[in-house]
Amino acid sequence: MDLVKLPQGKKVVRCKWVFKKKEETPGVKEPRYKVRLVTKGYSQILGVDFTDVFSPFVKHSSILALLGIVAMHDLELEQLDVKIAFLHEELEGDIYMQQPKGFTVSEKDDYVCLLKKSLYGLKQSPRQWYKRFDSFMTSHDLKKCSFSSCVYFKKSSDGSFVYLLLYVNDKLIAAKDKGEIRKVKAQLSEEFEMKDLGPVKKILGMEILKNRKESKLYLSQKRYIGKVLCKFNMQSAKPVSTPLAAYFRLSSALSPQSDDEIEYMSHVPYSSAVGSLMYAMVCSRPDLS
Repeated sequence: MDLVKLPQGKKVVRCKWVFKKKEETPGVKEPRYKVRLVTKGYSQILGVDFTDVFSPFVKHSSILALLGIVAMHDLELEQLDVKIAFLHEELEGDIYMQQPKGFTVSEKDDYVCLLKKSLYGLKQSPRQWYKRFDSFMTSHDLKKCSFSSCVYFKKSSDGSFVYLLLYVNDKLIAAKDKGEIRKVKAQLSEEFEMKDLGPVKKILGMEILKNRKESKLYLSQKRYIGKVLCKFNMQSAKPVSTPLAAYFRLSSALSPQSDDEIEYMSHVPYSSAVGSLMYAMVCSRPDLS
């Protein structure tokens, strides 16, 4: 970014620092602390500061389909993370941002930052990132699936396929040969700053357990279920095998009808039966506990 005088008629986008404590991940004992400069994109004006903002991301059904293929054909499945993904892409048009708190140049306190690349919080950031990544993938012979804009594949030298799924900055790569996965990783690392997470353990809150002997993959949401139970103070809820009676039927009439009802329901369990169901799932599945 460059420090410039704000041109007449132009609007300044405000910014702030966001501090976050990352939760513990499998294999990592110490929590991570992160700080990020973000723009207050809600102050941007459609047609002035940005136009299109739509950015596709991989569907859950596509992830499940890939996991099925991995289990069926005993493929290798690894995960990558792009560091500071939204900071890679160029911006279309001029965006002016206030100087970040704590980094104001004293002799130029009336200047603003002219952004050269995208920042988190800008309305157009996700779309610009996807356009950049998609262009890179297609230029390296990976074809885009006609049914999902975030699924890429190519045929390897032995006739098998290499698959890549993109969910914002997370990537799943599957292939029969680990060498093919390393090739894709090397290509990505030349263009983006990557973090190699190795064999996949968790994606979108789902823990993945692989049993190669039985050609099966198990998905677990034990940690998420535990959080929900803690949130509603239901850790000691009594587990039951059938949480709802056979005659019990739900209808749209039971849905909240106003903003007040939606707000109220966000602070209480949906029902004791749902809480019991989640608790029963944890207690009755050995692979989840």
